[in-house]
Amino acid sequence: MTAPLSGQVSGSLVDHAVRRIRDHIRDSDMKVGDTLPGEGHFATQMGVSRAVMREAFGALAALRVIDVGNGRKARVGAIDGSVMAASIDHAVATAQITTAQVWDVRRTLELRTAALAADHRSDGDARVILNHAQGMATHQNDLGTLIGHDIAFHQAIAHAGGNVLFHQIVRSFEQLMRVAVPSAWHTRETSVQRDAVIAVHRDLANAIADRDPAAAARLMDAHFDQTISDMFYENADR
Repeated sequence: MTAPLSGQVSGSLVDHAVRRIRDHIRDSDMKVGDTLPGEGHFATQMGVSRAVMREAFGALAALRVIDVGNGRKARVGAIDGSVMAASIDHAVATAQITTAQVWDVRRTLELRTAALAADHRSDGDARVILNHAQGMATHQNDLGTLIGHDIAFHQAIAHAGGNVLFHQIVRSFEQLMRVAVPSAWHTRETSVQRDAVIAVHRDLANAIADRDPAAAARLMDAHFDQTISDMFYENADR
């Protein structure tokens, strides 16, 4: 039995409880979906109140480290890009970083995801990516539907690359994309400009389907040049 924490003076009891739960997950070699002991087990083991453990469980659930559902014990959670998204959104909202800086990171990362997707995509992945590119073309006069296909297009590319962390980071950009993509789209005032945006998505999807990583990375770079980068770098210092 682990020694109780009633004599601890550095950090709060909840902080210690959070660390103890995370240590238990790691030391027990637990995997996503495995069931954790209940709050009472940890409270007894650590010599703290159930209220302390309830706060610790709640903090870990907010971070998606554990999954807490009604009527069942907590389980080990899966990696979730929404946690990163909340942190990025907060940093942008409080002027710690600029949207242009986020998009610079996104550009660098997504050149890699495009190349990985071309190398590792399944036939099903290729169909999904192609379908979203076609969806953008079909719905280019319906901005809400177009944005949905554009977001799903980039997430599908990241998923096809087979790197779970890349996929979750790309997912974390979703909320910012819902703000930035309409702004970028409105800068394309002519049908020729908009057709060019649609074409680069289609060509990128085809490069991935053709298993051509060099072309995929080049086209992703062109996509950022055409639809996002110019606008954000122009406004970066405002």
